[in-house]
Amino acid sequence: MADGEGDPAVFSCRSLPSDPRLMATVTNAYLGTRVYRDILHVSGVYNGAAGDTHRADVPSPVSVRMAVPGAHGLAEAFTLNTRTGTFSHVLQSADYAATHQLYAHHSLVHLMAFSITIQRSPHTTQPITVQLQTSFVPKSQDLELKRGPDFQGAHYVYGRTLVPEVEGGPCPTVHMLWTPVPPALTLPEEEQERSWEFLTAVAESEEEVKRSYSQGLALAAAGSLHSSHVHAWAALWQGCCIDLEGPLPLRQALYGCLYYLLSSIPPQGDSGFLFHGISPGGLSNGTQGEDYWGHVFWDQDTWMFPNVLLFYPGAARAMLEYRIRTLEGARRNARDQGYQGAKFPWESAATGREVCPEEIYGAQEIHITGDVLMAFEQYYYTTQDQKLFREDGGWKLVGAVAQYWCSRMVWSEQEQCYHIKGVMPPDEYHHQVDNSVYTNAVAQRSLNFAADVARDFSVPVPEEWVEHAKKVKVPFDEERKYHPEYDGYSPGELVKQADVVLLGYPLMHPMSSEVRRNDLEMYEPVTELAGPAMTWSMFAVGWLELKEVQRAQSQLSKCFNNITEPFKIWVENSDGTGAVNFLTGMGGFLQAVLFGYTGFRITRCSLRFNPAFPEDINKLEVTGVSYLGNKLKFTITKEEMRIEVTVPAQDPLASPLEAVLQESGQRFPLCEGQSISFPMAAGWIQRLSTE
Repeated sequence: MADGEGDPAVFSCRSLPSDPRLMATVTNAYLGTRVYRDILHVSGVYNGAAGDTHRADVPSPVSVRMAVPGAHGLAEAFTLNTRTGTFSHVLQSADYAATHQLYAHHSLVHLMAFSITIQRSPHTTQPITVQLQTSFVPKSQDLELKRGPDFQGAHYVYGRTLVPEVEGGPCPTVHMLWTPVPPALTLPEEEQERSWEFLTAVAESEEEVKRSYSQGLALAAAGSLHSSHVHAWAALWQGCCIDLEGPLPLRQALYGCLYYLLSSIPPQGDSGFLFHGISPGGLSNGTQGEDYWGHVFWDQDTWMFPNVLLFYPGAARAMLEYRIRTLEGARRNARDQGYQGAKFPWESAATGREVCPEEIYGAQEIHITGDVLMAFEQYYYTTQDQKLFREDGGWKLVGAVAQYWCSRMVWSEQEQCYHIKGVMPPDEYHHQVDNSVYTNAVAQRSLNFAADVARDFSVPVPEEWVEHAKKVKVPFDEERKYHPEYDGYSPGELVKQADVVLLGYPLMHPMSSEVRRNDLEMYEPVTELAGPAMTWSMFAVGWLELKEVQRAQSQLSKCFNNITEPFKIWVENSDGTGAVNFLTGMGGFLQAVLFGYTGFRITRCSLRFNPAFPEDINKLEVTGVSYLGNKLKFTITKEEMRIEVTVPAQDPLASPLEAVLQESGQRFPLCEGQSISFPMAAGWIQRLSTE
């Protein structure tokens, strides 16, 4: 799909950004770095105790830059190709081209690699030398590194982090092998072209790091190391894509957001390591003092997760498994505050214990616990994966969250309902408030979901779950017909970020169109203009629900203030402050298209759709939507909607699907290899009815 020139998935420039934080990132689910940065990070490897815990800085052997000092007439180009997950730097003269390619291997997650290729022009014969500049030193402020014996030509260091996250806890071990980098490379006069490959392998054991390095060497020797990485990315894009006929900047933003988010998820199949979640700045960021120290927030569960779930439920499951593994830490958090069940930390690292440096957030921003469970709910209804809940710990987590909410509520004799007191809502400009409407609504949703799962599993539903869900206060102003943010909120008070508007989406809290509109109009003008990037996406989704497409677009256009050139790195705040490579903002932006333009909503029994998009978009294609084991492709124009099953459900227990139109009730069976089409309308996808 094209509108304007250039491939929307390839970002090129002649000069690099002056701010190194805005460099492209090369990341897989286990390793990550910013281009030309002298450190890399490893998933789950943190150093420091409690609020001081941060991603451990590992010295980066791939921080290398080509140079040809004194050369004249040298053209330079830098490119991030999001289709291949590869960063490249080209030096071009009349006599030669030198190309540097860098990548974190998507499927062989313990490997990062770069290559240098020198190719001479036909008329030249002299040797060509390219310098390799690096500041790499095998030392770290976070690891006690020791030198081991060389292995298959690679240097070897290993060591543990210095300080455990919790007293008496483990200090993760890092083992690293890397190909030594010479100060220069020369193409001899008798050769036309030559490539050199440089590998870095990182793992938590000597056995794994040697296995990974050997595997990389074998692929490099066969000339297929980079091509195997490119193939993995091609398969990734084949399984999921959002593209549209519309403005080039919008298409570029979508490819950029998808690239950075997909870079963070585990590869399909058994990846051979435990996934430790996604932090706001991703694995490339999170050193001490930057990007929230690499901690995991609600950003993962609320802002990134729905996009991953709709395309790659296996990766979404890994995100939930991270929360299950940290359940005991969450139980400890609840006990420490005097409550039952499990309270997930506002900031999480390896253990699930609270690691937020500032106590107020960990103590009061408790909506995180409901946000985590909402991700489990969306997963359950999209996949019907009962194994995660029955056998793999999901049900224990659900029950522990329900128990927490019941213990956190107090009965108000005066109002004859349950209150949740002393919290900080998503709007962090306010704290120690009672009955945050978002917090209470997400708690209610947690309890309703817990009861639904119990019924599905024929488990007795505790009466207190039903009672607390039914009687928790969800503030509402009957006179003005809107939701106050909390008890005592005065209309016009400044709000930091999307808060009440989240009731409509993603919470889907029951309300009329009038109330939905009133909430949007009440909070839009008083929301901090320079606040976090994900905010305006949620206002856009709200206006799209109401078919106010131009108002939606005016909100979504604000997001472009957070996208930096040339590599489409997002900053948290439009003034450049906050986290960089802000995956949270990218996740919100993707949801505005993936759930906003399409109207997708995940419900207990269906995947609903109700498309709406603005005048400058003529066609939207969403490829690879996963629902109950099937893969679907949606093609939407202003006149027509087309749905195709590209991959049928592999699970013999999964039923075939049908599309149902809301107004007419018309049903269309969805069969592999066949597409159905109908005039633009609202409806839903569900299991094929046998009635």
